[in-house]
Amino acid sequence: MATKAPSCSTRFRSPASAVWFLPAAVFILLLLLLGRPTMDPYAPATPPGPVSSRRADLYGRMTRDLDERGAAFLKGGETSQSLTLSDLFEVRDGAVVPRLKAVDPPVRANVLYLDPVFAAEIAKAVKEVFLPYFDKAIWFQNSSMYHFSMFHASHHLEPILATKDEIEAEVDAVKGVTEAVCPLKISLDRVVLTSTGVLLGLWQVESGTDPADIRSKLREALPRAPQKQLYDPVLLHTSFARILGPPKLPQQEDTSSFSHIKFFHDLIAQVNGKIRGFQAKVSELWYVEEYDVLALALNGKMRVRRLHLGCNEGQDN
Repeated sequence: MATKAPSCSTRFRSPASAVWFLPAAVFILLLLLLGRPTMDPYAPATPPGPVSSRRADLYGRMTRDLDERGAAFLKGGETSQSLTLSDLFEVRDGAVVPRLKAVDPPVRANVLYLDPVFAAEIAKAVKEVFLPYFDKAIWFQNSSMYHFSMFHASHHLEPILATKDEIEAEVDAVKGVTEAVCPLKISLDRVVLTSTGVLLGLWQVESGTDPADIRSKLREALPRAPQKQLYDPVLLHTSFARILGPPKLPQQEDTSSFSHIKFFHDLIAQVNGKIRGFQAKVSELWYVEEYDVLALALNGKMRVRRLHLGCNEGQDN
């Protein structure tokens, strides 16, 4: 059955109050429309080597992204598709909510799922730090839908058509993978803010089946899937929020000498001080048909098959 994720909207005092951050929002919202944050800013792909060193190299580059590219999400500008804020969001009853758009064919994504028992503490820390400065210019990811993107059977860059029977065959193949994959014990390595305004949690694997191995198994199980996937094989990340505009500054702040980059680094340091090293366990993989553009990120219409990680190959839990 198709389901709709619980609502998670950002409040506004009035519809007019959304207008001031529209130019900056257009840039980041185009990225949202095109898909979840791709690895293009971090190309070329992480070089071969031990997974731990490859992941450390990747996370280092992602951490430096804001310094090297700047806060591009504050610069605004027109999009190649002439998108406006109203294309993706609308103000309803004083709240900004997504303007959901159907996607055909549906995106078919395989994601690891973070239980809300763990996600709630992270979401609380993120909101405590960022909400006072971005109460009208931030979209918080629904904490009941925190996930780690693994592998796409079909995505927006390379749609792969499938009949109902072919989709069911994909689900069965993925179920075969999950029966052999062990639950993951993970720890939050760091929180970073990208140049496109996405607040990401980057994770390390302490035990269980590594994401690189999970993706490899899914590739074997889904031979029709797009050759070009959206993420580096060693990446394990969760999107916590997306900043849509400039911060609300204290009245005493001297704006002439204000450094947005330093300000963002200070906020990131605060978040890391609260939740860096946070541990969680991941025991489910979801096969998701997204009927709306970015349904997982924007609380859209989707069909979810929840698959338990069975660990039947004798790997460590």
